[in-house]
Amino acid sequence: MRALVAAGLVLVVAACSSPEPGGNAPSKAPAPQGLKVEEVAGGFQHAWDIGFLPGGGTLVTERPGTVKLVKNGQVTPVDIDLTDIQVRGEGGLMGLVIHPDNERFTVCFNTSKDVRLVTYRLDGTKATKVKDLLTGMPSNSSGRHSGCRPTLAPDGSMYVATGDIAQGRNPQDKTSLGGKVLRIDAETGEGAAGNPFITSGNANERRIYTYGHRNVQGVVFRPGGEQAFSSEHGPSVDDEVNLLSKGANYGWDPSKGGTQGGYDEGVPMTDLQRFPDAVPAVWSSGSPTEAICQAAFWNGKLAITALKGSKLLLFTLDDAGKVQNVSIPEELNDKYGRLRAARTAPDGSLYLTTSNGTNDKLLKLTGTA
Repeated sequence: MRALVAAGLVLVVAACSSPEPGGNAPSKAPAPQGLKVEEVAGGFQHAWDIGFLPGGGTLVTERPGTVKLVKNGQVTPVDIDLTDIQVRGEGGLMGLVIHPDNERFTVCFNTSKDVRLVTYRLDGTKATKVKDLLTGMPSNSSGRHSGCRPTLAPDGSMYVATGDIAQGRNPQDKTSLGGKVLRIDAETGEGAAGNPFITSGNANERRIYTYGHRNVQGVVFRPGGEQAFSSEHGPSVDDEVNLLSKGANYGWDPSKGGTQGGYDEGVPMTDLQRFPDAVPAVWSSGSPTEAICQAAFWNGKLAITALKGSKLLLFTLDDAGKVQNVSIPEELNDKYGRLRAARTAPDGSLYLTTSNGTNDKLLKLTGTA
């Protein structure tokens, strides 16, 4: 065993562990014991998100543009009209959130013009469109950096994680909805009361909660408190877990203040030289990246899936939200391939999806973490 000093913490790394990540990544703590992984259902294609219905049903979105209902081990397609959906590269049908009435759900998908949030009402296996909740989120024709995942906050507002569509100016441009964490009214799609820029004359700016992001994959709220965390893809280095602070800049600026065209991915994920007040990540992968994806709180820990890393990371946090250590359950470490969705079920179990492209799985994780 040897000590590693990272982000001001003295952490312990086993000598036989995998190569140390760079940046401020903490060491890998011993994996939790006694975890059980159950394959609830299979046959999915790039299963992107999960939503839980009353009576034990589960909705699963697939990036190619389908929604599936899983109940009692049976998988049934939902009859849904995703008007003008465009499935290219990273784009297609993405995030999903179930409304508190358990009758409506909102999904996020690419169209030929934008990325949009659309709300539907579910009756059995038939979904009827209620409204376009939010349109005009930017979209790349290639689908790149389309990340879009909605989550309901404890106060009833909807947080939406977005990607910057690989356009350099978007993350720092508060008139663009790309490269942001949005906070909107779940019924109207307008900026939610109390937002940091709610008095702006620009409707998009009124929707912004935080900015300066690259490709946010999800937002999760810590039970019993007000802390919200986001998980974000880095370029070739520095995936980030961020503790969200109202109105804060998280420092991604591939346009270098608008002085450079294109998309310079050589800039820091959190550029403290250009933005001294930018908020540093509470965890960074360093190099190599894991392509971390969705986050959920489970058994008191922050659980985050990894696509490229093909694993689940479990973060132990202190009361202030600082990462104390990270454990990697062997039961999921490179056993199922790419892991994407993560949602905590009403019964306290953790549901995950794989995202390998063919015969993807809906997994249920129980045990002590």
